Amino acid sequence: MSGFKRSRCVFDLPGKEEQIERLEQAAAQSDFWDDAGTAQATMQELATLKAEVERWKTLYSRVRDALELLDLAEADADESLLGEIEHEAQQIETELRKQEFELILSGPYDRGPAILSLHAGAGGTDAQDFVQMLMRMYLRWAERQGYQTEILDSLRGQEAGFKSVTIGVTGPFAYGYLKAERGVHRLVRLSPFDEAHRRHTSFVLVEVMPEIASDVEVQINPDDLKIDVFKASGAGGQHVQKNATAVRITHIPTGIVVSCQNERSQVQNKEVALKILRGKLYDLEQQKLAEEQARLKGQHVSAGWGNQIRSYVLHPYHLVKDLRTGYESGNVVAVLDGEIQDFIESYLQSTIGTTFLPDGKKRAS
Repeated sequence: MSGFKRSRCVFDLPGKEEQIERLEQAAAQSDFWDDAGTAQATMQELATLKAEVERWKTLYSRVRDALELLDLAEADADESLLGEIEHEAQQIETELRKQEFELILSGPYDRGPAILSLHAGAGGTDAQDFVQMLMRMYLRWAERQGYQTEILDSLRGQEAGFKSVTIGVTGPFAYGYLKAERGVHRLVRLSPFDEAHRRHTSFVLVEVMPEIASDVEVQINPDDLKIDVFKASGAGGQHVQKNATAVRITHIPTGIVVSCQNERSQVQNKEVALKILRGKLYDLEQQKLAEEQARLKGQHVSAGWGNQIRSYVLHPYHLVKDLRTGYESGNVVAVLDGEIQDFIESYLQSTIGTTFLPDGKKRAS
């Protein structure tokens, strides 16, 4: 209980309230909506700040009320009330740990939505099936986080699973959390697609980009784009639309190719594809910066296909292990059902040197 009394807030509440006041004053100006894009971005930032401040104020009120009850319970030696306060203290500490953790997600897009892309690599049909397994894992994780998801684009495999899937994830800190998942994921199991039921290893590349609403930060020259339209296709290559509504955009300077066929119109598919392209270009610039920083430090960074970050082993034993941090879990079923938050937090903490893992969890050496 004494640890609970020492609870403290590391959130800059006065600074956030001043920022809210400045944004509200800007929103009250007569010409505020002259630039609709900037106005919407400002209103979104204002709503996010207000929600964040309200969460901390609510937590502070809970701590204050619990401390007052604690004084009464200790004065009366009320064991029943002390037990209730102890339970409340544990809940408060859990919420505090979560909100403290989110304070480290301070990148320019960490608080915003994310675009998650999964691509089958080596492993043939098993890799395509692994894409579907990971897609379900991330959708279940997003559901646990209270996030909204949307399948932006998908290409089914010939026999099973998907060759690629792109998912939009919307919610507070969606990109901040999911950026920990970028890299190559490896699956080891007895293949259900092998008649001899032999052990196979397959790979999936996970890409994570921030959803960037405009070209303010990422400039795209229309002359650098090659835009093709084609008929959207379903499983096995069967056409599901008679008209050419699907869009493929090639960014000529970088060779990046994005496509979208899930929307009903060509215009909508083009908008979604451009949104994905902006995210990929931003992510590419961030990788270049990281590689240059590592080069100056004398370190080698591999940001390509061989950057394996996590292994999912279903045979001859059950284990999921993050190769960057050593964090592991023997409950593969739970992990593939979306319980990956500890893996995400473990990695993000390792990047800044913090150590406040959830109680009862440990990072393997």
